[in-house]
Amino acid sequence: MEQLDTTRLVYLVILGSAIGLWFFVQSRESLGKLAQYAAIWGLIFLGAVAVVGLWGDIRQTVQPRQSVMAEGRIELPRAPDGHYYLTAEVNGVPLHFVVDTGASQIVLSQQDAGRAGIDTASLVYTGRAVTANGTVRTAPVRLDRVEVGPIRDTNVRAVVNGGEMAGSLLGMAYLQRFSRVEITGGKLVLER
Repeated sequence: MEQLDTTRLVYLVILGSAIGLWFFVQSRESLGKLAQYAAIWGLIFLGAVAVVGLWGDIRQTVQPRQSVMAEGRIELPRAPDGHYYLTAEVNGVPLHFVVDTGASQIVLSQQDAGRAGIDTASLVYTGRAVTANGTVRTAPVRLDRVEVGPIRDTNVRAVVNGGEMAGSLLGMAYLQRFSRVEITGGKLVLER
């Protein structure tokens, strides 16, 4: 692996030298202009390196994540698409939910249900749900535990959607477990 990295570095140095030499030969009469171009490209390169190095901090500023306070308070910032997203551990596996006050229950996609340890092949789809995309079949399930920071619920009822779903929904049955649900200052606040 180290041999491969050294080979790539040598190749890049040779390539950079060849490009630099070509620019120097082409711009012999105007070395000031060449220095100006080199400075501009150097600054662009440094800017790109800075963005890559600071991407985690930049992303947190542009798209903040949920905050869980020790006293049973969760703050969810409004995402750029206008929705509120919550990450909860379901049966020990982190799943991302859209908070949906139009959904009556926790609705898991088949993929998320599988990740949470539910055998989706053996589910019986006896229920029906009316969605914006029409009627879908649902299968009732029990989640051993749902955790968001220090907040823990056990034996939680949910359904698995029998149709295609981009993600899972956190509906009213779960939200009603909180004593306070409020939207204020661009945040959804949940308190127990």
